[in-house]
Parts: sequence; C-alpha cells; structure tokens
Amino acid sequence: MLGVRSESPSPELRRIRTALPTSSSKITVAVTRAKRAERPKAPANSKAKGVDHKEKQGKNGTLLPSAARRSSPPPSVGPDAGKTRCSWITENSDPLYVAFHDEEWGVPAHDDRMLFELLTLSQALAELTWPAILSKREEFREMFDGFNFASVSEFTEKKINLLRSNGIVILSEQKIRAVVTNAKQMHKVVKEFGSFSNYCWSFVNHRPITNVFRYARQIPTKTPKAEAISKDLMRRGFQCVGPTTIYSFMQVAGIVNDHLSCCFRFQACRQHKTSENIVVRAEPALPDRRLGSPRSEDSDTREM
Repeated sequence: MLGVRSESPSPELRRIRTALPTSSSKITVAVTRAKRAERPKAPANSKAKGVDHKEKQGKNGTLLPSAARRSSPPPSVGPDAGKTRCSWITENSDPLYVAFHDEEWGVPAHDDRMLFELLTLSQALAELTWPAILSKREEFREMFDGFNFASVSEFTEKKINLLRSNGIVILSEQKIRAVVTNAKQMHKVVKEFGSFSNYCWSFVNHRPITNVFRYARQIPTKTPKAEAISKDLMRRGFQCVGPTTIYSFMQVAGIVNDHLSCCFRFQACRQHKTSENIVVRAEPALPDRRLGSPRSEDSDTREM
C-alpha cells in the first residue's frame, strides 16, 4: 500500500547478503591460483643465461620467437671492427681481395720482380677481375717462373705453346706472348736505367702521386701521366700496355695512391717511405714522357 514504509530487512537476510561476496571472492582466488599453477615455470638460472626482457622484444615492443633471437648476428668485435675501407670492399668481398687491398694495393713497390708481376697482373685485368686474378695468383707465378723476367725472356716457342695448352683458361695467347715480349724488353730498360723501378718512378720524380678522392666514381681509368708512360713503353717494344692498363699498374704499384680519403689505408700509403736500400739516381729525359703543360690529375696532391 502507498504510504506504508517497508520494514528493514531481518538480521538473517542481512547476513546472507554480506556473505555472498565473500564466498565469490574465495572462488575467484582459488581459480586464479589454479591457473598460475598450470603455467610453465621459468628456469631458475634465466638471469645467468643473460635473458632479459629487452632482449626478447622486437623493435615494436612485440615478443620475438626464441629462434629469431638465436639467428641474430653477434656484434662485430673482431680486429677489423671500426676500419673504414674503400667503398668497393664490402662485407661480401673475397678475403683474398680484402687482404690485397689492405696489404698491397697502393703500397709503393720498387723491386723489379714485383713490378714485373704487378704489370702482368694489370694486363690480365682486360680479361679478368682482381678477385679472379688473385685466386689464380699462384698459377700465374708457376706459369712465369715466379715472374723472374730474365727466365721468362728466354721462353721458347715450345714453352709458349705449352703455356697456351695449360694456361689458356687464365690468359689468352696474345697476353702470354705479351708477357714474354715485355720480359725481353725489360733487359734493355734495366741496362739503360739501372732498374725497371728507376724507369717507372722517374715519370713521377720518384714521388707517389697522392689523390684525395672521396668517392669511387671520381677515380679515373687513365690520366695523361698514364698515357705518357704507355706511349714510351710501346715505343720501347712493350705490348698490351695501353693507358688504362698502365694506370691500373700505377695504382697497384703505389706510383699513384688512389685509396679513398676515408679509407684507413690512405694515410698508411701516403706516409710509406722508400726503402733505404733503393738507389735513386738521376735519369736522362725521356723523349715522350711529357705531354706539354701538366694537368691537375698529375699533380702530387689533387683534391676533389
């Protein structure tokens, strides 16, 4: 009926209402404990293995699978860490090529046998790449008697034909004959200049040309200086010594330093000193050495 106030609930009913939430809480706690018990326990020594929360997360904060974490490359801590090389040396470069860049390319060479070898290898660049040449370097040395030009100059037609049959994969017949011809011409150069080294280095006044290039695209394939040397060599009877071949020879023999300015070998080759055992004497002027006024490419130091 309207106007009649309801009576307060009885003590029994109040007790029932307050007891229900308590009972529900106990059930919830029990279920939570059961679920926790079902979870696999983390190994006790997880901290000892260096597994932490940050290592398990990806860039977006998502959890990475354990297999993906295992496949991540380890940080670079080897002796080459932090070394900057010329841009054509990459992570995938052949180790022989990397060692060649780090130890030989651009280092001034003055030994006649070594110069004859480097000239021959530079001639092979017309048919092969540096990594391919380096992988066959011992075969080259075996073919040409350790690049002893006195021995190679005495190769007979029979010997040349034998090299053609055994070494045609390495060099063409034209290149093989050119190596033998060049070895013969070196005798005349040594007689006139005292050494093949004196002859080669006289074109740059016995001082390496140092280029300060920042990018590989700036490095030329030939220069007026290379053209001058090429022209004089051909006048003397050398074969397969075009300006491009000669510039490659100048680079590898250290007559020109073409390491990029950011490369760790740039300063090392720049500061390389001539051996005290090398006797440098004044040489007579070469008829075809100069091409008129010097170009900027042939200055001792050029900056790009």
